[in-house]
Amino acid sequence: MDGELAVIGLGSIGSMALWQASRLTDSVTGFEAATPAHGRSAVGGDTRLFRMLYRGNPDYYLILERSRALWAELEAETGQNILTRCGGLSIGTNNGPYLSALLDTTRATGAEHQILTREDMAERYPQHNLRDDDIAVYDPHAGALRTERAVTAAVTAAQANGATIHTNTPIDSIEETNDGVLITSGSRSWTFENVIVSSGGWSQRLMPDYLKTATQTKRIFLTWFLAKNPAEFSPDRFPIFIRISGDRSMYGAPAVDGATVKATLDGRGKPTPSADSVLRDLTPGEITETTETVTEFFPGLHPTIVRTDAFPDLFTKDGNPLLGRFSEVSRIYCATGFSGGGFKNATGYGEIAAHEALGKRPFEGLDFVRPRRYRTN
Repeated sequence: MDGELAVIGLGSIGSMALWQASRLTDSVTGFEAATPAHGRSAVGGDTRLFRMLYRGNPDYYLILERSRALWAELEAETGQNILTRCGGLSIGTNNGPYLSALLDTTRATGAEHQILTREDMAERYPQHNLRDDDIAVYDPHAGALRTERAVTAAVTAAQANGATIHTNTPIDSIEETNDGVLITSGSRSWTFENVIVSSGGWSQRLMPDYLKTATQTKRIFLTWFLAKNPAEFSPDRFPIFIRISGDRSMYGAPAVDGATVKATLDGRGKPTPSADSVLRDLTPGEITETTETVTEFFPGLHPTIVRTDAFPDLFTKDGNPLLGRFSEVSRIYCATGFSGGGFKNATGYGEIAAHEALGKRPFEGLDFVRPRRYRTN
């Protein structure tokens, strides 16, 4: 037996599961096909949005609260500034479907918020060019997560706790045996008591058939623009944002590098044949829609894309993650399928996965993320 737990994939969720597991046992090993935080994974792109306001299942809120606390713990443990606490804006048509749904969820969770009129926005955040019927909802606890820094910090903390790391080690197969779970990479193999599969867009090949049919790898792209006056888009003056105004939508983050602003079309994930065949360049249609949207939304940005990125992520049919064992008796636990929205909750998901995979404690009230919801027998 080579250890109590293996974590396959040290990206957004796997790195956090490894860190959490290293707090529970000194017999945990992480496997990464490339290197942690490599730019071709869903970690790439500098930042992801952290926010307490959202539309959808109110049950996510407890995970968000725990994730927020754990981000602070990771910062304290590693001395890294991971969450830029700049607040957040949800912008949309007054009484439109987006903000109506978001406020319904906010009332259910009790999350702290402030409604800003178009006039309030013009005074406080004039960088945004709002339409006549737009308003905003301000989230005081939102911010921008520094993705590469977060993953690197978690892996470093896990190693300091005694975890073993294998980089440039793609896993070819996993198989449950009488002795545990056999992991194979090329000519090498290991056996562990339990395994967490957290390989993001690369997870499908390690899944049972019933989960393969419930998931799809999609391409997500990101874009950045130069600010005419970078000071106006600095984190202390420009919160993260999500905006859905009529037929246009965009999300983004402040100029954490002091020059470029992330401003990306929202909800444009499209299927890709495999995680290894993601189109890195934008299509002419994507370029046109992105620049037209930025031209309308942000007069203070030069309407020319100066940087792009694209990466794969695994999406489920219902948009909820896969967090749990392949079956009730399986030793393999999956933490994947986060459908483009996992990073903000990565610390919380990592804690759940580590505790449950090691049999330390179960978490209740999570039926909406359990893989068994896709089983037909």
